[in-house]
Amino acid sequence: MARWRMTPLADGVAPARVLQESDLPSALRLCALDPVGSVLAATRVESAVARGLWSVGGLFWGFFREERLTAFCWVGANLSPVVPGADPEALDAFASLALAHGRRCSSIVGDAEVVLGLWSRLARGWSRPREIRADQPSLMIDHAPLVAPDPRVVRSSPADFGLLLPACVAMFEEEVGYSPVSGPGGPYESRVRTLVGTGMSYSRIDDLPPTPTGRNGRAPRREVVFKAEIGAVAGGVAQIQGVWVPPRHRGNRLSESGMAAVVLATRHDVAPVVSLYVNSYNVRAIAAYRAVGFRQVGTFATVLF
Repeated sequence: MARWRMTPLADGVAPARVLQESDLPSALRLCALDPVGSVLAATRVESAVARGLWSVGGLFWGFFREERLTAFCWVGANLSPVVPGADPEALDAFASLALAHGRRCSSIVGDAEVVLGLWSRLARGWSRPREIRADQPSLMIDHAPLVAPDPRVVRSSPADFGLLLPACVAMFEEEVGYSPVSGPGGPYESRVRTLVGTGMSYSRIDDLPPTPTGRNGRAPRREVVFKAEIGAVAGGVAQIQGVWVPPRHRGNRLSESGMAAVVLATRHDVAPVVSLYVNSYNVRAIAAYRAVGFRQVGTFATVLF
C-alpha cells in the first residue's frame, strides 16, 4: 500500500495525506456530524480502530486545516467521501489525489452534493461512468415500524446459502446491470457468505409444492421470496442494502412487512437507527419504505463505473 502514502497536490491546494491510526478518532468525530450520511465510511473507520488500520482492505485520505482533520475519504472498492459542507478545497485535494493515482474503485457513493462535486473534478481524467445516479433519497427510521412485521422473515441460515446467493445475484443484476459472479470463492460470493455467517442477512424462504423426482417420491422445493442485508453498521446506524422480492411476488406488499421485520430485528439487535438509500425513480419502493415509517433525511448520489 506504500504507493498511496504521499502524492503532491497542485499549488495552492491545502494539504491532504493518508490517515494514520492516530487520526482515526478525528475521523469518527467527523462521521458523528451526520451518522446516516457517513455510515459507509464510518464502518471502515470503526473496523480500522478495532482491528488495525491495514486490516480494512483500503485506506483513508484526510484533508487538514491548521493540522486539524476537516474531511476524509475512504478509498477501497468504493470511494466514499465525508466532506462536511462540501468544502471545495477538500474536494479539490481529493480529486488531485484520485487523478494522480487513476481510478481503482467501482463507484463513488455518499452525500449527493459531495459525490457530484468530486465527480465534476474527476470527469476530465477518469473513464466515463456507466451511470450517474444523482438523486437517491437517504431514508431512516428510529422507531418501531408502522406496519406489522412478517414473522417468516428471520436471520438467514448458512444452510440456505445455496438459495440466497442466486437471489442476491438476481438483485445485483437488476439493480446494477451486470452479474457480479466471478466463480466459487469470488469476492461477491464471499461477501454474501460473510453477511449470512455474521447474522447480517435476513430472508423469508417459503416451501413450494414438491415436484416429481423420477423415483418413488417428490422432491421438496424452497424459494426466497424476500431478502435484505445489513451492509454497513457504525455510529449507531445500520444501513440496509440489497432489498429484493422476486418479480412474480411483487405487488403483494411483501417488501413492507419484510422491511418491518428487518427494522424490528435490527433495532433490537444491531443499532437503534436503520437507514437505506433508494433511487428516486423507484417510486414503489419509496412508498413501501414510507409505509414502514422511514423518512428522508438527505440525498445520496452514486457514480457507477
